[in-house]
Amino acid sequence: MAILQLITILLQVLHFVSAHISIPSAQPIQPRQLQELDPTTLAPEEATLLNFSNSSLPTTLKPQRCKVFPGDPTWPSDHQWDLLNKTTNGALIKTIPIGAACFPGPLYDAAKCSYIVSQWGNSSLHMSDPTSMMSPLFQGRTCQPPSISPASNGTCTIGGYPAYALNASRVTDIQLGVNFARNTGIRLVIKNTGHDFSGKSGGAGALSIWTHYLKDIEYIPEFRGEGEKGYNGPAFKSGSGVQAWEIYEAASQEGLVVVGGEGRTVGVMGGYILGGGHSPLSSIHGMGADHIVSLSVVLPSGHYITATPTQNHDIFWSLSGGGGSTFGVVTSVTVKAYSDLPITALTFSFTGSTTTQFWAGVRAFFNYFVPFSAAGTYSYFWVLPSPPGGIPTFSMNPFFAPNLSTPQTLALLKPWLDNLASLGINITPKPVTYPTYLSAWQTSFPQEGVGGSSGLTGSRLFPRSNWHNETLLNATFAAWKGSIDAGLLTINFNFAPTLEAGGGPDNSVNPAWRETVLHSIQIASWGGDADFAEIKRVRELMSERQRVWREVSPGAGAYLGESDREEVGFQGSFYGGNYVRLLSVKREVDPGDVFWAKTAVGSEGWRVMGKGPVGDENGRLCRV
Repeated sequence: MAILQLITILLQVLHFVSAHISIPSAQPIQPRQLQELDPTTLAPEEATLLNFSNSSLPTTLKPQRCKVFPGDPTWPSDHQWDLLNKTTNGALIKTIPIGAACFPGPLYDAAKCSYIVSQWGNSSLHMSDPTSMMSPLFQGRTCQPPSISPASNGTCTIGGYPAYALNASRVTDIQLGVNFARNTGIRLVIKNTGHDFSGKSGGAGALSIWTHYLKDIEYIPEFRGEGEKGYNGPAFKSGSGVQAWEIYEAASQEGLVVVGGEGRTVGVMGGYILGGGHSPLSSIHGMGADHIVSLSVVLPSGHYITATPTQNHDIFWSLSGGGGSTFGVVTSVTVKAYSDLPITALTFSFTGSTTTQFWAGVRAFFNYFVPFSAAGTYSYFWVLPSPPGGIPTFSMNPFFAPNLSTPQTLALLKPWLDNLASLGINITPKPVTYPTYLSAWQTSFPQEGVGGSSGLTGSRLFPRSNWHNETLLNATFAAWKGSIDAGLLTINFNFAPTLEAGGGPDNSVNPAWRETVLHSIQIASWGGDADFAEIKRVRELMSERQRVWREVSPGAGAYLGESDREEVGFQGSFYGGNYVRLLSVKREVDPGDVFWAKTAVGSEGWRVMGKGPVGDENGRLCRV
């Protein structure tokens, strides 16, 4: 049961001017978003609450130790919330926890509860809710259906969900929401789909800007960039709520591909691409963020700007890999597109008659990480720990080979498969070559499960240099294998998103990515009825396993979107040598910390006063 639970977890500025950031009239991003906020249209009462600022510092409040919280004397009145709702044309939504239908009281609805329970592991359920998130552990587990988790003890409270969400359909809505939060001193968060492993879209007492329905996609056959190094070619301008399947279908209709993730429902034009974004195409095209040519952003001041390599460059650089939820609300992203291409893909699994035989087969695979990724491939594989006395299972889901035919793919795999056969592990591969990226992706990457709340994740980007000699490679393998021996599940990716593959961009993608040949995620779990002591034990186990992984890969990093919420030294792990510049931009554009998210740039100055045995969003956000 614990392994199934583990799999569920994953598969699961008014005139702000500075030397670096100008505020021109932004280009329209989508047909329905042409209207920006005109402060002259605000009534006097509204202007006090909703007007722009010369900076991101609250205009009506003195700096306070904590963000304003429900129950505080300065918490916005019902009348003030009504003003926000009126000016956004009814876009404000008061949070009702998604699991409330399963608890006694006026919201109880047996049929609705049954549906929610049946769909709890389906990302579509959570992404369509204004505040639900796909890692409910970090909400505090205060209103999970009892049949899903007993952690709520028969009661339902809002916990770490935001107090309100603003269903944004216009730039104006976002500007009003940002101004409201800044001028009242309440916490502000952003939700697109809610996939982030660390629960960044949560926040007790917060207002959430919900960008999920910013869905328009515009194909630009001949994009023309600025300057000598500007990109010229096909591109797509997409609202930040666009998901992988939507942009892939749009690109395929034009005979093109864009670089996005393997997860079907991930908001690829939101947190995914802003945080770097690895892709099945990364070994040939680099990271998702490498292909951004323009972004439209609402800043903490409430102003709306366009950021490109030549305009508002610091904002452009920071948002191209340095993570979302901290510099502003991105409303659209324009990305490069490339000619479609054939893909060969295959899946297989194996175990062994003995653990020695099994691990010899997996260790042989590690020998080919550099040549496989150099050939442009993307290996997505799991190793599931064994029950006591049993043998683990290796599962390739899939081996994904862009621009390689079936014979070429088999020739590439042959040395490893021959190694396996010599060990007595016989694999009969059945590769399929697909004519387009979309057709291969649709078949190879089924929608993943989400919603688990009985485990913790950690990750590491293991560098190519660890493959330079046998001794270091053996140490790397031993450290990685040690987590599986300790009962952890690993989900792994062999690929190489080099700077050259990405086209040599100037962006803030974690430099550790450029040396990576293995991105590995480890997951530790507990039983559904685990007490505080057991959960603490698992937390300590994860911390120890992460330490071992760090020690064997000094100077490397981890992926901020698929990581340990309590990553030690997150600044270096998630951002590397870019962190000093990123923090400087953060302090310049958001000196009042209107935006805050766990492990985001600038987050070290605040902490959530959470209530659970692991860090969560169920508490006040206060200065350290």
